[in-house]
Amino acid sequence: MIPGGMRRLFFSSESVTEGHPDKVADAISDSVLDAVLSADRMGRVACECLVTTGLAVVAGEITADHAVDLEQITRSAIRELGYDGFDPDFSADSIRVDIEIHQQSADISAGVGTSMETRQGSDDPLDIMGAGDQGIMFGFAVDETDQLMPLPISLAHRLSQQLAAVRKSGAVPYLRPDGKTQVTVEYEGRRPIRVTSVLVSAHHEPGIDIDGRMRTDLWDQVVLPVVPEILRSSGMAFFVNPSGRFEIGGPPSDTGLTGRKIVVDTYGGYARHGGGAFSGKDPTKVDRSAAYAARHAAKNVVAAGLAAKCEIQLAYAIGRAAPFSVLLDTFGTEQVNPDKLEKLVADYFDFRPAAIIERLQLRRPVYRATSSYGHFGRSGEGFTWESTAAATGLAASAEAL
Repeated sequence: MIPGGMRRLFFSSESVTEGHPDKVADAISDSVLDAVLSADRMGRVACECLVTTGLAVVAGEITADHAVDLEQITRSAIRELGYDGFDPDFSADSIRVDIEIHQQSADISAGVGTSMETRQGSDDPLDIMGAGDQGIMFGFAVDETDQLMPLPISLAHRLSQQLAAVRKSGAVPYLRPDGKTQVTVEYEGRRPIRVTSVLVSAHHEPGIDIDGRMRTDLWDQVVLPVVPEILRSSGMAFFVNPSGRFEIGGPPSDTGLTGRKIVVDTYGGYARHGGGAFSGKDPTKVDRSAAYAARHAAKNVVAAGLAAKCEIQLAYAIGRAAPFSVLLDTFGTEQVNPDKLEKLVADYFDFRPAAIIERLQLRRPVYRATSSYGHFGRSGEGFTWESTAAATGLAASAEAL
């Protein structure tokens, strides 16, 4: 405890670069999804990928009116990630690509295409689509950063992005695509006050002086541009490749799988997670679309000033349009009655899959960009769930409660 009884906390989050094996798999899966949606916006996709030494396996279910060249998509994604020949054990042009794809189950397709509500007589067009799976999804926002994301995961992602940027620009020319970052933030109560440690593990060419040249380069080119001076303390620890050499990286060092970085993809462990992965899934899969919708709603609650911290849980049954439940938790930071706020959010945001897809424009091929550096706290045209345009109307509705 610190004076006044406020608890001191230390919270850590990690991120990984786009060349991490699991992120290679995610990028392939989302590249396949984008290609299918470009050819057929109503296409159904559940694409999983495994990458390892000399091999990429692309498997799952695709139902679409137009075929896409899955092998070419896979090789292009791998090449764009930087595996362009420097390592003979995993190179875009020489790996074997195995394709194991079939159509979506007719049973699942029937539940998605005609919801339980429609079968029971509803003529509401937004009731027609049932959820593509059962499950629970969470969305979260907190006022710690401009993006309304937790500070630890926000910094970890920015460090990973910067690590990739200095590799691509040639500013640190000996770097290779794989890498991980980790940040620990000290809190007083719920207020972040400083960064206590930064860890960067960077894939590199053979023969690099890790404790000398690399440490200096990563501090100057990666850490200083990302961690604000106000959050750096004289005692901030900085770790570089604590295991030593990182010359073997990417899929030859560790088999990668789609959907294995679900905490990195969301809130860095700061908020709860329903367990469902995102990459390779079309928006009829509520694992993805409802998680985006819950983030959108939670972010607008915080942006509207109705709470400093907000988590929303949605629960679905496969084939049913309406969620089973909508739960809102503001952790005691709410500015209006929490029961009324929960009802307001449930009324203000339509969480039926068809409504989510329409509101957030999720049938566009925008998903490759989400496959690394997190699905939330991002900017750009494709990240519609990050918009706070609903905050003004939500605040006005709250005033009328």
